Amino acid sequence: MVSTPDPSGLAIGHSALGDAWQAKALAEDLAVPFLGQVKPKQVNSASLLLYSDDQGLSLQLTGKGAPGPVRAEFVSGKAGYRREHGGGTGQLIAKAVGLQKTRQTLHILDATAGLGQDAFVLASLGCQVTLFERSPVIHAILADGLARAAMNEQCADIVGRMRLEAGDSLEWLQRREADSVDVVYLDPMFPHRDKSALVKKEMQVFRQVVGDDDDSDALLEAALAVARYRVVVKRPRKAEPLNGPAVTARIEGKSSRFDVYSLKALPTAT
Repeated sequence: MVSTPDPSGLAIGHSALGDAWQAKALAEDLAVPFLGQVKPKQVNSASLLLYSDDQGLSLQLTGKGAPGPVRAEFVSGKAGYRREHGGGTGQLIAKAVGLQKTRQTLHILDATAGLGQDAFVLASLGCQVTLFERSPVIHAILADGLARAAMNEQCADIVGRMRLEAGDSLEWLQRREADSVDVVYLDPMFPHRDKSALVKKEMQVFRQVVGDDDDSDALLEAALAVARYRVVVKRPRKAEPLNGPAVTARIEGKSSRFDVYSLKALPTAT
C-alpha cells in the first residue's frame, strides 16, 4: 500500500485569471478547503496549494519565500526542449524500453506516471502509452497538462498517443492476463539526492502529496506477470534493485539508471 501523507495541509485556490469553477469543483471532489482567489505566498492556512492560474493547474508550497509552482508542462520548458532537440531512440529511456531493437509500435503502461514526462518522451517516439497516477491531486495536474498540450499543434499528435486512466495501477495489473501490454514502466517514488533547485522543489511538493511507494516490489511482481516483452524500472543510480528476479540489463545515467527485466525478444518486424 502507498504511504499516504496527512492531506490536511492541502487547499485549493485560484488567481484572478484562473479557472474558479474548476478550482471549486476540485475542492469538492478532493474534500479539501476552497480558498477562492488568493496569492500563494500570502496563504498561511494551508502548507500546500493546488492552484489554478492563467497557465493552468499547478501545485505549490505556500508562504513567503516558497518556491514556484510545479505543473505538468509539455509544450514549453524541459519537455518542449526535449521534444525539439532530444536524442530520439538514443535517449536512455528509449534504450531501456527497447525502441532501438524494434520497428513495431509498442504499447507501454506507465504505472507511476507522476507529471508524465517519461510517458511524453515515449509517446513522442511513436509508442502508445497508458498512464496511471493514483494520487488524485497529481492526476488532476497531469490531466490539466495533457489537455493544454492537446491544443498545441506540435504536441497534439503526441498527446493523442497518451491515455490517462484513473485509479491504482497495481489493482489494474492484478486484474490483467499475461501479455496485456508490451512493456511496463515503473518509476516509484524514492529519496532524491540531487540538490538542483527544480528537483528539490518537485520533491518537496511530491512528498507532501504522494508519500513513498511502499508497494514497489508488489508492482514489479504484477508487472512481470502482465508484460509481454519487458519491465523497466527507474532507480537512483546507486540504489539497490527492487526485490524480485535478477535484472537482465542496466542502463545508467548520471544520477539514475534503468533496470531492465527482459521476458522475451522484441519483434523486429513492423
